[in-house]
Amino acid sequence: MKCIVGLGNPGRKYHNTRHNVGFMVIDELLERQGWSLNKKKFNGHYIIDYIGNEQVILLKPQTYMNLSGDSIKPLMDFYKIDPEDLLVIYDDLDLPAGKIRLRQTGGHGGHNGMRSIISTTGTKDFNRIRVGIDRPIQGMTVIDYVLSRFSKNEQKVIEESIQQSADACESWLNRPFLEVMNEYN
Repeated sequence: MKCIVGLGNPGRKYHNTRHNVGFMVIDELLERQGWSLNKKKFNGHYIIDYIGNEQVILLKPQTYMNLSGDSIKPLMDFYKIDPEDLLVIYDDLDLPAGKIRLRQTGGHGGHNGMRSIISTTGTKDFNRIRVGIDRPIQGMTVIDYVLSRFSKNEQKVIEESIQQSADACESWLNRPFLEVMNEYN
């Protein structure tokens, strides 16, 4: 069983904000399968089903970004998910808007959601897809920026990165992550 987690903040206020690109990728995967999140447990909304021959959990933590690990760790423990079977999708200020980067391990890079996951799981060795959201314009705080919505000019590249990220997730269900990483990086 594999687990794909999109990071974001719950609630209408945060819908379609930069910090919620992880949620947007999960929404794309759900739409492709004709699914909806039908379970509420572990401080998250999720579904368990099959994509092809692979059983997969799609999860949106409902803990707010900074406590994402409080949802992921109990779910991993309950379903006996190994770290190498976890894929986390999140926003990255250090990548240009629309660019994606796949990694098998790494630090939190200043991202509080990733900091929480690494802290609660006790490992940094899990798969990730970083979705670029670019840096804020001068004079705008990082917090205000990540909680803002994408501009009309950014919409097309962000939508493409969401599609690419969803494609990469689906590829990972059938292939080693290193192969998928080499294809999409």
